[in-house]
Amino acid sequence: MQSQPPTGGNPWVAVRPGDDVAMLARRVSSAHQLFVERHAPAGRDQAGDGNSVRSVILDSWMRSTSKGVSPDGSARAVDLAAADLAAYRASHPMSIIRPVVRKLLVEDAADTGLLVAITDEKGQLLWVEGDSSAKDRALEMNFVEGADWSEDTVGTNAPGTALALDHCVQIFGAEHFSRSVHDWSCSAAPVHDPATGLIVGAIDITGGPRVAVPEVLSLIRATVAAAEAELRLHLLRSPQPLVETVLRLEVLGSGRPTLVRGAERIPLSQRHAEILLLLAEHPEGLSSDRLAVLLDENELDAVTIRAEMSRLRKVFGPANLGSRPYRLLTELTSDVRQVRGALDRGELAAALDVYSGPVLPGSEAPGVEDLRGELRARVQAALLREGDQRLLAKWTTSVHGREDVAAWEAYLAGLDPRSPLYSQVKSRIDLFDQQYAT
Repeated sequence: MQSQPPTGGNPWVAVRPGDDVAMLARRVSSAHQLFVERHAPAGRDQAGDGNSVRSVILDSWMRSTSKGVSPDGSARAVDLAAADLAAYRASHPMSIIRPVVRKLLVEDAADTGLLVAITDEKGQLLWVEGDSSAKDRALEMNFVEGADWSEDTVGTNAPGTALALDHCVQIFGAEHFSRSVHDWSCSAAPVHDPATGLIVGAIDITGGPRVAVPEVLSLIRATVAAAEAELRLHLLRSPQPLVETVLRLEVLGSGRPTLVRGAERIPLSQRHAEILLLLAEHPEGLSSDRLAVLLDENELDAVTIRAEMSRLRKVFGPANLGSRPYRLLTELTSDVRQVRGALDRGELAAALDVYSGPVLPGSEAPGVEDLRGELRARVQAALLREGDQRLLAKWTTSVHGREDVAAWEAYLAGLDPRSPLYSQVKSRIDLFDQQYAT
């Protein structure tokens, strides 16, 4: 029996063949407790015993902590009346694939202790079906239709994390960030619109430890394949996109910031790009006073903020911006989010492909400067951690990495001292030393 987590194999699988489930449960529980204890005081940044959990879990715990999720919290109900929830489900594209899910998963779930859930693209549970006694037990953790099980709300969980990473995943017991879910395990995978590739929801199986074995993940993936085939047939009969075109904000690099709406590219002023980026970073909304502080160290007055928001509504759409507080009322993705997503998935090369330069390099808005520094630090940390010579070479010859001394030194460390390239890189580092010495 394995007593330590394997270093190879599929990182998305929770319980591997030969694992001692009881021992695995104790190890993961201890790691979770250690992680929570070390992150309880403000400012502590230790990650706990990273060798005791999979990297995909540790990364999710870190995201959960950064989002302010409490390990003692629980899912919250979305503010929809029963009739509104029914109408929302009926109009949602996941309703098209519900018969497929019921046929492949739900019909055999009675008296098995298993639950089958279907979510929307944001992590709201649309349907929860299966074993009646398991449904009753699941009430204790609010795993019910209408509840928000996004990773931002509940922390690490299979449907929420699958949506966050756009990948199938299994979560075993105490790998869940919320303690109320530690008696459960789950496997989930996202479902995509075949026409656009956008996520439309997720399919999840929740139950005991046996839900976290490789065979269940294979079952989920097969069900998703069947569901997406059903969506493809639906599109052939009615060739309309299943989800609306998502707005995209492009703010990386020296080019003019741009709002992308389908095939339309709308140039933005720097101020409008700053506001949209800050609102995307604060989905809970920002008061006019807080927005003013994030935009200008000297603080803008309320009249100026209102005028800017009025002009922005003409560009972004009046139905897409709320007030009191100012907030986004529609989905807005960005190249910043794309870089973060690639880093979260461990896809450093993909992150560098998108990271064409700093966030709004000409902006002096304090909130933007913080985002700019945070994103660059994450990219640099991933580069130094990976030590990939090809990526380090790409970074050190780029505009934003050519004066990164730490990256140059990491690049040098991986070169053969006998190679001509070693001498060139060494000379560059010596030049840095001379410049800093003066």
